[in-house]
Amino acid sequence: MWSVVSSGGLPARERFDWYADLISREVMPTVLSSERPAEFQGKAAVMALGELRVARFALSPLRSRRTPALIRRGDPEEYQLALLRKGATSLSQHRNVSTVRAGDLMLWDTSRPSDNEMLAEDGQVQATILLLPHAVLPLRTGRLDQLLARRIPGDRGLAAILASFMTALEDHGAQCAPEETWRLGKVAVDLATACLAQHLDIEEHLPAEVRAQALLQRIYAFIEHNLSDPELTPSVIAARHNISVRSLHQLFHGQEESVHTRIRRRRLERCRADLVRPDLRARHVHAIAARWGFSGPVVFSRSFRELYGISPTEFRARTVQESGADSSVRRSNPS
Repeated sequence: MWSVVSSGGLPARERFDWYADLISREVMPTVLSSERPAEFQGKAAVMALGELRVARFALSPLRSRRTPALIRRGDPEEYQLALLRKGATSLSQHRNVSTVRAGDLMLWDTSRPSDNEMLAEDGQVQATILLLPHAVLPLRTGRLDQLLARRIPGDRGLAAILASFMTALEDHGAQCAPEETWRLGKVAVDLATACLAQHLDIEEHLPAEVRAQALLQRIYAFIEHNLSDPELTPSVIAARHNISVRSLHQLFHGQEESVHTRIRRRRLERCRADLVRPDLRARHVHAIAARWGFSGPVVFSRSFRELYGISPTEFRARTVQESGADSSVRRSNPS
């Protein structure tokens, strides 16, 4: 569950000071400054994921500075790994300086002095941040120092998978049960570790369970991008990731579903989403099934009914009927 705070309900003249006090009190002592404090808007949310937290921010441009004196006053002793969603930020730490833009990641250490200037796009900066206690990352401090305030491109390798995971946390994390958030925290740590290790070129030194989790996330992404291919099979997946089919099934052994089940479920979910789209109502049900890799109408209809308790044709008819009823209600009760 997200814990959300916002400056929106305060008088304009009080918003920046309130936000600066909030960050220094609840996150870490920091000096914040703004060129236009009277126009400042800030919103923040935090969710616990076991040993770590994930935070999301949406705020007006500002500058944040951590000095040695402020670190002595209070230090959460965290690595903070940010995915920039909107705008840009220029960070200086440990003799490194770089600027990242939307889609990229950046790492910093709360135990070291830093200077961070956030630059807005359309008036706002947005970011999702993993707040990782030093102790949860199985990587040496001397190694991680090399990545502080360095741009990590979020469109390739494990960084792309981590960015996708962080985006999903922000968009859907509130729907997770408490026991699921602990599991998500473990995945977050393993993915962050694997991503950072890849950029340090030390993946082979990671614990076996971290490498396994990173490989599993790569396979999840591969499945997602190839659902439309009817030839997507365990053999193809194993060959693409340079492992045996037996190893692939062993990798999935501790998960909630097998590789076959995951492929089928994700295909059915994609089909279900298409069946409710008004712009696809002229497309035959079986054409939608073929679009998402089903080999034939019989297999698709049986699988759809097993998962949803209704045939795909009946599901679409019900959706159309409910949509028509909603439209009638809106016409009879205009706002």
